[in-house]
Parts: sequence; C-alpha cells; structure tokens
Amino acid sequence: MASSANSFLLFISIFFVIFTVSFAARHHADPHTISTPNLNVNGNHNYSIVCDETKFLQLGVEMKTLGYCDKSLSYQVRAKDLVDRMTLREKVQQLGNTAPGVPRLGLPKYEWWSEALHGVSHVGPGVFFDESVPGATSFPTVILSTAAFNETLWKKIGEAVSTEGRAMYNLGHAGLTYWSPVINVVRDPRWGRTTETPGEDPYVVGVFAKDYVRGLQDVEGTENVTDLNSRPLKVSSCCKHFAAYDVDQWMSVDRFHFDAEVRDQDMKETFLKPFEMCVKEGDVSSVMCSYNRVNKIPACADVELLKNTIRGKWNLHGYIVSDCDSIDVMVTGHKWLGDTLEEASAQVMIAGMDLDCGWSYDRSLANAVHQGKVSEKTLDESLINLFVVLMRLGFFDDTTQFAYLGKSDICSEEHIELATDAARQGIVLLKNNATLPLSPSKYKKFALVGPHANATVDMIGNYAGIPCRYTSPLKAFQDIEDIEVTYAEGCDVLCQNDTFIFKAMQAAKSADVTILFVGTNLSIEAEGRDRVDLLLPGYQKQLVDQVSLASRGPVILVVLSAGGVDINFAKGIENIRGVIWAGQPGEQGGKAIADVIFGKYNPGGRLPVTWHQADYVDQLPLTSMPLRPIRALGYPGRTYKFFNGPVVYPFGYGLSYTTFTYSLAGSTTQATVNINQSQYQHCRNLPYSSDSLNPKPNCPALNIDDLKCDETFDYQVNVKNTGDRDGSEIVIVYSKPPAGIKDTHIKQVVGFDRVFVRAGETQVVKFTLNVCKSLGLFDETGYHVLPQGMHIITAGDGQVPYQVNVRFSN
Repeated sequence: MASSANSFLLFISIFFVIFTVSFAARHHADPHTISTPNLNVNGNHNYSIVCDETKFLQLGVEMKTLGYCDKSLSYQVRAKDLVDRMTLREKVQQLGNTAPGVPRLGLPKYEWWSEALHGVSHVGPGVFFDESVPGATSFPTVILSTAAFNETLWKKIGEAVSTEGRAMYNLGHAGLTYWSPVINVVRDPRWGRTTETPGEDPYVVGVFAKDYVRGLQDVEGTENVTDLNSRPLKVSSCCKHFAAYDVDQWMSVDRFHFDAEVRDQDMKETFLKPFEMCVKEGDVSSVMCSYNRVNKIPACADVELLKNTIRGKWNLHGYIVSDCDSIDVMVTGHKWLGDTLEEASAQVMIAGMDLDCGWSYDRSLANAVHQGKVSEKTLDESLINLFVVLMRLGFFDDTTQFAYLGKSDICSEEHIELATDAARQGIVLLKNNATLPLSPSKYKKFALVGPHANATVDMIGNYAGIPCRYTSPLKAFQDIEDIEVTYAEGCDVLCQNDTFIFKAMQAAKSADVTILFVGTNLSIEAEGRDRVDLLLPGYQKQLVDQVSLASRGPVILVVLSAGGVDINFAKGIENIRGVIWAGQPGEQGGKAIADVIFGKYNPGGRLPVTWHQADYVDQLPLTSMPLRPIRALGYPGRTYKFFNGPVVYPFGYGLSYTTFTYSLAGSTTQATVNINQSQYQHCRNLPYSSDSLNPKPNCPALNIDDLKCDETFDYQVNVKNTGDRDGSEIVIVYSKPPAGIKDTHIKQVVGFDRVFVRAGETQVVKFTLNVCKSLGLFDETGYHVLPQGMHIITAGDGQVPYQVNVRFSN
C-alpha cells in the first residue's frame, strides 16, 4: 500500500510534467519536437541537421555560399556569419531557452532546457517520456553517489547519463544541453537542496563536478585538443548555481529576495572554488547564475562574477545562462536599482549572461537596444557563444559518431547495474554491534517496518526522470529465497498519526530480526523547502523507540535522507544493533540496501556532510553566511572545517565489515619544501594566537599568485585489511595549517582515494600533492597565501601524521 507521502510525491511529479509542458507552450515550443529530428516511432534515426544541402536546395539557397556551413572555418567565424545574417528581432528570439530558430536561414527551433542531475530528468521542457521512451536510468541522488568517494564511479555515471541523453536526442525526446550538475557547497545542514549536491567540502564538490562533467561531455580521443572552443561535446553540461546560493525557503526568507552577505575570504575559499574547478579542470560548457544577490548585486548582473571571473579569469569555453526567470526576479523580487525590465535585461547581458531561461529577453531586449541601454554587438557576442556550443555538439554538421545510440541504450541492464552499484558504494554503515551482515541461514523471519520500507518515489529524490523500474526494500527482501517477510508501514514519512505504530510493533514482536526504515523525503527537504530542524519527522522517533522495545530480535535502523538526522537517541538503544544511511539511493535502492545488509557487498561509503546535533540549528540562523565562528554573536563555525563541537557523526565517517590499519609507506615522517622568495615577493601578515607555542615567523606567508607553485611532495600510506573480509577503504587526506594561526580552517581535504584491499593484504596509496593547492589558505582580506612553517598531513581521523615544513629562502 503506497504511503500518503508517496502519493504526495506522485502528485508533485505530475505537477512538474504539467508545468514543463505549459512552460514550453508559453515559449511557443512543442516539447515533442525538441530540435530538428525527423524520426519514426520505431526509433530509426533520420537526422535533420542545420547544414543539410538538400534542405537548403528546397529554400533555393546554395549551401556553399553560407559561411556558417563552411566546415573549413572555425566555429567562431561560422557562428558570427550566422549571427550577422539575422535581424535584431531574430537575434533576440534565439536568446531564450526555447529558441524558435530562423526558418529562412535553415536554423531550426531548439530547446536549451534539459536536466540530467542523476539521470535524464523530466524537469524542463527539453525532455519528455512516452510509450516509445517510457523511462531512463535513475541513479542515486548526488549526495549518496558522493559518499562513495570514487572518481571513476562519478565519471562512469556521467558517461551513462550522457549516453542515454544522446540516445533520447536521437529519438526526438531530449535536447543536447543539460543544466546539471548542482555544485553548491552544503554550508548549513538545513539547506533543502542537500540531496542535489556533493556535500560540504569545496574540494570534494569540485572534484565531483570535474568528473561528472567530463563523463557527460567528453568525446573519447578529443579530451585534450589544443583549441577548446572546437572540442567536440557528447552533450553539454552546466555547473550551477553561481554563486553563494544555499538558501531556498527558510522562515520568511526565500531565494528570490535573499542577499548573501559574503566576505571575500569565504567567497574565494568556499563558494567559488568548486566552480573554478568545474570550469578549469572539467572544461564545462555552461555555468548558471543564481537568483540571490551577492553583497547587494544580483548574481546574474554581477560583472565581476560573470564577465571578469567565469569568462575572464577562468576562461569559460561556453555560455552563461540564468536560473529560470532570474531577470524577472531582479525586477519584481529584488527590485534592484528600481530597474525596468529593459534596464535589467541590459544589465545582465552586459554582465555576461548569454541565455535567458525565461521570456524576459524576448519581451525587452530589442527595446533595450533601441533605447541605447545595450549594444547589438553585445547580443551578437552572446549568440556566438551559444551557437559555438551547438556546433561542438554536432547540431549543425553531419556527424554520425553517436548516431548508433537508440532505445536499447536507455535503461540497459549495464546502466541499471551501475545505478545499483553506485548505491552500494555510497551506502554508509554508521553502527554495527557484531550483527551485520545478516545470514539468511540464521534469521528466517523478517519484519520490514517504517515509512521507507516500501519506498519507491522517495528513493529517487528530485530532478529525477521516470525510472526504468523500481526495486523497493520490500521487494528486494521478498525476492530473497528461504526467508519470510512481514511488512508494516507504521506511519508515513510525515508521521502525524501514530495509530498504526502498534501494527509495526506486532510485526517486530514475531520476527527474528526487524529492519526499520525511517527518514525524510521531498516534503521535508527539497528545492524551495529548507528544513526547520534536524529531527526525524513527526512520530518517527516514537516509532523507533516502540518497535525497538517490542522487537523479539535485533533491529537494523536504515535512514533514507539527504541531510543529516539527529539519531543520537537511537545510538544508545541496545537492541538497535546496526545503523545504515542509504541517502536517496535511486531506482535500485532496495536491492543495494539488501546486498549490504546480507553481506553480498561490504559497505565502504563515508558521510560527505557533518551530521549535527539538533541544537545546532538553534545556535545560528540559516541566513548567516560566514563559515568561521562569529564570536560576538555566539555563532559556531560551519562544516567540519570550522566547527569543532559535538556531532552525531562527523564528516568522512563510515564503517566496514572488516577493519583497516594505516601506516606511512617510507622511512621518513617529514619533508621540507624550500620556496625561493625573490626581492619582489613581499611577505603577507597572518594573525597568530598570543598563547601559541610556535613563534610567528618573520615572513608569515607569501601571496600564491606571486609564486610558480610547481613544488610537490608525496604522501604515501599503507592500507592493511586486518579483518577477514575483502573490502574497500576510502582514504581521505587532510592538511592542517601551522599551529598558532588564528581564524583559519581546522583541517581541509586535499585528496582522497577509494582502494579495494583483500583480507590480510596491504595496498600502498600514493598522493602527490601540490604545495600551494594543498597547503594554501585565504587570509581575511581574500588573498590566497602560502604560510611558512610546519604543516601536518593526515589520513582519516588524524592517522599517520606527516610533517611538511615550508621554508622561504632568498
């Protein structure tokens, strides 16, 4: 029987479909004819590309006279030729997400808005499902995939998603431009979009962004071409939301009015770092600017953020797009400068925003040009950025590289197994009192109880498509031979009614073992919905207490949530013998959970966010942006980097069915790195504690921008499996700054690796770390500096410390 929460989410899914279709209608687009294909329902490919000689003959035009179809020219030259042939009205019409094309020039309509956060999504008018393409593989949400700390996995997921996206494009069911991934750092545990993100560490978020974007975009053999503006794309990816975006709807504050007051130190250290890695290392082809203001200026109108940073300092090869209706939000929400729609459209275009998700450009940009608020040349530059991306995707030219992809490449068994494995790799074992894994030969009668025991929709989170098929926890257990399964929901996710908890207690009383599924869903934490507390919803705590007390056998608590939940009370219940966090594990989440519980898979995931105690949210508002503690207000620090108080579970926590020990691989426990300081490299001051045992150096730090930063050092760890089961260990490496420096991070992630080690064997894990990237910090004025002194490198929870002495020499 489906829970009321599942029914609610089904309603939400239907609403999204209706919304995206109506949105497309408002933009004069038929969502069933996304771009150009003439395809039959059997899925045969019959491409209609821009530069099709037959099509131009029908228009009475010789294609060889058209510069934009001349393959001997660069994409920039071709794109400029096309733009130069357009009228002002035609140009403006192509600058919205639903571009109608220019029929007289052979340019077809194109819908830019498709989504692929953890599988091809039905959010946005660029994708639709029907009888011929009924679904796509739904991978775990990003927060759980991140918990695997496996770069290879992240890229493989991107490759699978882009394969399905390209196949759906071939079948006329999707576009080629996907506005994913979300790479905002989880600054506060209440943020509703935690499920969409790679967690709270900027470096980890940036690495995930780089790997997933590479998986989506890279065409084999062309990853390192010299001219990145000509690099072919499998599909186009977009990193969002830029920048300092992590408040949706909290109390009376919403993202359409919020002004993020951010110090330059936090901006560079936390909020910009993942995006810089996405652009520089991932070579992403799009960035989306966010709704909020940053220090009074709307993000989409900030010249420093867009034109000077994304396109200037980082050298974006692609386009910048607004979050949907951001220009209208500037006018009606922020009321920034009292701008009219024409003035706001001109402001964002001058700032560097190329594409408008919405209709504001279409309604106002031509008038803005006529009024002299923005030049037509600026429009031309944006259009060139857009058309170059479409050319890199093969939208203009006859390319057959991906023509073979079709229906058989969507929901393939290989992709479904990858989704299952991603969930298995991400699942985190939080507690195990010598009970897990369970043996079907020992336990015969199972009670599956709780609001998520038969979860389906709740497993796939938001920005999801229609899954290939669901395997709920209940179905996964029912498919296991020789065990008997009893199911009792107890209550739904909101758990406002405790009437049926008694039935769950009865089921537990008659079972050999009880698997208790609790947690949150999109009605608790989602886009547009921040959390107000960190507790289990409603009567769920009562459900846990009473079922644990009634259970005849051991209880295994499984938490399905995006962010952390304060389950300290459950940690102390003796009969709860094991605790598992399964995030939102995707369409095959039930199978992955069962595989872990029965030992078919040895869990190795680690938490990518800190699980705070419930009273954390009472100590500071969600809207306070600083990461460091604000002592004058009594506010604690944020994330593991700046918070050192008690927690439920720390960042990076996770257990295994085996045990591992670390030791340094090598005879030395320290290294010295000499940095040559020229007479033109001036020392930067850093504040030191007055009670520090380490004296303040004469030259505390140097500006990293003044250094070559090519020095590296190696950190090698022996990882020995000292248990009796094979397993994977995630080695997370941290750096700690020299002792005594005030107001800096406690530690920061500088590397990680997931390594498989057989029982009794040892693997050597080597990290080659760049001195500036791994040991640098941002001072209070926003300078990126390298401190002189003794830095400490550790693995895991302070294990195998390695000293790196940075010395400046003339």
